Amino acid sequence: MVDFRLSQEQAQLRQLARDFAEKEIRPVAAHHDRTGEWPGEVLRKAWELGLMNTHIPENYGGLGLHALDGSLIAEANAWGCTGIGTAIEANTLAEAPVIVAGTEAQKTKYLGRMTEDCLMAAYGVTEPNAGSDVAGLKTRAERKGDVYVLNGAKMWITNAGKANWFFVLAVTDPSAGNRGMTGFIVDADSPGLTVGKKEWNMGQRASDTRGVELVDVEVPVANRLGEEGEGFKIAMKAFDLTRPLVAAGAVGLAQAAFEHAYAYAQERKTFGRPIYSHQAVSFMIADMAKDIEAARLLVWQAAWMYDQGQRNTRFASMAKCFAADTAHRVASDAVQVFGGNGFSTEYPVEKLLRDSKIFQIYEGTSQIQRVIISKELQRTGVRR
Repeated sequence: MVDFRLSQEQAQLRQLARDFAEKEIRPVAAHHDRTGEWPGEVLRKAWELGLMNTHIPENYGGLGLHALDGSLIAEANAWGCTGIGTAIEANTLAEAPVIVAGTEAQKTKYLGRMTEDCLMAAYGVTEPNAGSDVAGLKTRAERKGDVYVLNGAKMWITNAGKANWFFVLAVTDPSAGNRGMTGFIVDADSPGLTVGKKEWNMGQRASDTRGVELVDVEVPVANRLGEEGEGFKIAMKAFDLTRPLVAAGAVGLAQAAFEHAYAYAQERKTFGRPIYSHQAVSFMIADMAKDIEAARLLVWQAAWMYDQGQRNTRFASMAKCFAADTAHRVASDAVQVFGGNGFSTEYPVEKLLRDSKIFQIYEGTSQIQRVIISKELQRTGVRR
């Protein structure tokens, strides 16, 4: 039996997140977009309500929510503002490698502190010359006794300027390709770790995105995640959890753009009647509605599979790719519905269009998702 109904607890969680997004995120979204100011007050309120770090197990002070639960929160946060939503979800991305591969001591120390105070963490994989091509990683980690010495540079790291600690992927064996990469937990106050200036991006400006330089940074062996050479596998495993959540954020943005377009089409009149009565406009909005529903269902399926302990790599990539492409297309069409007003910063949809583009880029581009999907089809076959 297939049942698409949410449980009573999930429905309440969804409503809590929606109310928070409407009352706390939306009213300040434009301000943070204009100024790039860090939304610390909003994040603390989210943390106090339990809307951050939701996947940390109960053993370490967290709620231990499932991926599907998290997708409901991520969609609502993004409906409010994807820049603020990304700041929240970046914690989950950094925590995911620790959740899937950390020792008891690592989880107690690093996950535990996230539930004791409103702290941020960051996922340090992307480099100036290695984004989707993780095999091009240049950051090195050399073991010297009881420590590893890290040297290299990371780029486009979300939460970098506010992070208490980083997950960092580095090369320990240059001759072994992906099997020569190792993951580390690196404290932000480690000597030799320097955070660069905040990047002024096209969209999602509330998010704190910076470069990170590592010069002879000493990391205790106790902070290595898994064994040497397991870092790439751990980093990719984390994506099985986080890609459905990022996809849920894309759905939230698309939903917001759709709602703005629908409301405007009912109010704006041409030739004496609302533009919604013109088929060219109403069909555009109908396409928004159907694609958003399809994207949401893909998100729920990918998240549900993760919660069931099933391999969800294929569906996580499908959800992320389809939802990201849908968000960008819906936001663009919303601008079109608004016409000249859509091009103005006085109206909300131009921000949504700027914010939407990054969904096709971060956590693996839409092109990389298609590579993963095609490889998964070869592995599993085309039939369900």
